[in-house]
Amino acid sequence: MSGFAWHARIVCGNEIGAGFLVSARHVLTCAHVVRAGDTGTVTVSFPGGRGLGQVSATVAVHGGWAGGAADPGDLAVLELDREVPLEPAEFAPPGAELAGEHAPTLVAYGFPKGYDEGMLARYHAVPGALVSDEWRQLEAATAHGQALAPGFSGAAVHLADGRVVGMVTTIAGSRDGRVGRMLPTQVMARYWPGLGALVPTPGHRRDEVRRLYALVRRAVAEGVECDPVRLVNHAVGPFGQPPPEDAAASLEAAAGYVQWEVPGAEAVTRFADRLQEVLDGTPARPAAGPAWSPIVVEIERSGAGADQVTVEVSAYHDGQRRKVGSRRLRRSAVRAWVQGCIDEAFSQLALDAQELITFVLPREWLNEPVARWECGADDSTPLGCAYPLVVVDRSRYRSGRLRRELAKRWQKLDTSPGARLHRVECGGPERPQSLRKRLRDDDADLAGYAFPPDVAQPHFEAGLNSPVPVLLWPRTGCAGSRHDGPCSGTAFLDQLADRLAGVPPAELPAQVRALRETADADDDPDGHWASGLQLLWDDPRCFPEPAASLHSPVA
Repeated sequence: MSGFAWHARIVCGNEIGAGFLVSARHVLTCAHVVRAGDTGTVTVSFPGGRGLGQVSATVAVHGGWAGGAADPGDLAVLELDREVPLEPAEFAPPGAELAGEHAPTLVAYGFPKGYDEGMLARYHAVPGALVSDEWRQLEAATAHGQALAPGFSGAAVHLADGRVVGMVTTIAGSRDGRVGRMLPTQVMARYWPGLGALVPTPGHRRDEVRRLYALVRRAVAEGVECDPVRLVNHAVGPFGQPPPEDAAASLEAAAGYVQWEVPGAEAVTRFADRLQEVLDGTPARPAAGPAWSPIVVEIERSGAGADQVTVEVSAYHDGQRRKVGSRRLRRSAVRAWVQGCIDEAFSQLALDAQELITFVLPREWLNEPVARWECGADDSTPLGCAYPLVVVDRSRYRSGRLRRELAKRWQKLDTSPGARLHRVECGGPERPQSLRKRLRDDDADLAGYAFPPDVAQPHFEAGLNSPVPVLLWPRTGCAGSRHDGPCSGTAFLDQLADRLAGVPPAELPAQVRALRETADADDDPDGHWASGLQLLWDDPRCFPEPAASLHSPVA
């Protein structure tokens, strides 16, 4: 038995059971075997290592078993008071108990009454679904051999070569012990995620899984605050499902969920990489890209009627998009629904993310006062004062040509200490065609308008149809593009030129948020020059893959 010395006999009060060594100081067994562990001594001995004598142990992990025969979580991890010089058990990949045309013979080593040295029982696993998603049913391989009996609880169920596939928990459906149940390894890992580092998982590299759990142990030991939901969302990518409640209960449970339930090796690597960033305090970002993590509110006309629009809210992180919600709404209902979705979208962002609320709007909505929308029903703070908030023109958001030109322009802007304001005055004679040529010839980065879009729509379209990364304007102001006398738009542009001088273009959303907040705190907020400041800020690298066109059923 030298190769199987990891089999263990467990004594706790009047209970005798089995277990198996999984590390130099840890033994797995059933929770019901050590139910008296709080009041009685737990001792462990190894028939294959008699010279070790009895080793005291304490319950380090409890699977949550509530005490009934049909209650889940009948698992306990015992921590020995000293290391033992025995080779731990090895695990087979999940499902190995059913591999091949004929179910392999499985072996359990238990300690029925009168056999302190142990006995072997042979069983087959019944294929099909797990019983109550918890147990694999076992049936005796022969009618004449040792049956499962008291003393087998906690025994490893293993293949002929010794690789473990599960753990005996109960005798079921028959008093003669010919039918029983075991916890398969993947179920055991639900209750002790640390087991995930020991079990080979198809589709995952062993070294990557071990790295994952080493990082998890480090995070727990150092007491680092990590949001399991955000780590899982990052791991599963833009099209994955949010984790179930039990997977979000702890960092260990989240790691186990990604290992066992999420297909593809990339998820484990992404989870580990992100956790490494959190632990080292060095979040990775694209070398030439912006630091923003946008929450995107995309609005599109609906074919259901003039008053109907389709709205979709998404969150982006490291270039990956996760949809939060999508709905067709009347225009009057958009604000309230968006408020709720934005609040939910924040849970999708990493803790160190620099949030940027981005409204992708039809051209006729560009002057909508979205920056003045309240944060929520119970918080009247304007969104544009609470967070950096920008708008984007939907037409050029969907234009591959303009997106490419804008991305090239932003590559140059990354090294720019500040952008020069190109003024578009309301009283000038410049025609839209001349404006478009001027903006292109000057490689304009920042265009400031002295008037709202509806005052001189062709002039606005000249800027929108050119690769100008940033446009600013007052939502209210001059009622006409040509007039005599003092102009509030001129004062607006003067203030912009002064306040934005030297500000790097990538930092403009934060700067404009500060200006809005100052205006909101003014004694006369409506009279402050920045009270209606609208910022169109368009960096395609923040959201490199726009969602497909929004579709909504037409009644």
